[in-house]
This record gives sequence, C-alpha cells and structure tokens, in this order.
Amino acid sequence: MDFSLEVVTLAVRDVDETKAFYTEKLGFALDVDYHPRDGFRVVQVTPPGSACSIQFGEGLTDAAPGSARANYLVVADLAAAHGELIARGIKVSDLRHKSPVDTWDGGFAPGVDPERRSYASLADFADPDGNTWTLQEIRRS
Repeated sequence: MDFSLEVVTLAVRDVDETKAFYTEKLGFALDVDYHPRDGFRVVQVTPPGSACSIQFGEGLTDAAPGSARANYLVVADLAAAHGELIARGIKVSDLRHKSPVDTWDGGFAPGVDPERRSYASLADFADPDGNTWTLQEIRRS
C-alpha cells in the first residue's frame, strides 16, 4: 500500500500575515483561501516543486501557534536557496554541514559539505509564528 503525504497543518496567530509570508516572501503557490463562515478558514500553499502542501487558518487545529518544529524543505542547491531566501528578506541561519559526515557523530562545521553529499548540509528559518523549517540539500543525479 502506498501512502502519500499531501498536507502538513501549521498553527498560526495571524492567517493573513502567514499567508503573505509564504506566498509573497517565500514564493509558494496559493492553492486555496477558503473562508465559508466565521471561525473557519483554510489557506493552503505549496512550495515550488513539492507534492506536499502546507495549510493553516482558523478552526483547523488546537495546537499552539509556532509549535511545528524542524519541518524539512529539500533543495538541490543549498547555497543558491540560502541566497535566494536572504534576497527575499528571510532571516536564515548560516549554512552548516555535518562533521564528520561519514559517522554522523559529532557536530557541524560552517558552510556546505565540501563534497556536496546529500543530507549533509543544512540551514534553518522560521515563519512569523516561529514554526521552523530546515533546508536540507539532497543532490539527485
């Protein structure tokens, strides 16, 4: 049986501020902004190239705003993605890579992995509520 992850739900304080962050700042596609009645609204956005979307709004979850932590966004070129997010005004952590990567033991060193190995290089950012995202480089051939 196949399982396909389609949507991740985030808890947020201000739906319009969050919508602007994900669509205007990050450049995610706006799929849905549905508000049929007071107390219920669903906004769904999708990162470019992703099969999984992100939803937030009113009446979707009882989780605390900002409680979604360490969500991963995969990119083919971490340095390029990092530069693009900074150019869009997003506060992004410095680039780092696992060191040593072969044993996944130890800590991190600055910059991308010198050999550009998949899963080794990371950076982080947060949305206006503090939901956190980890950018991870995966090189596909």
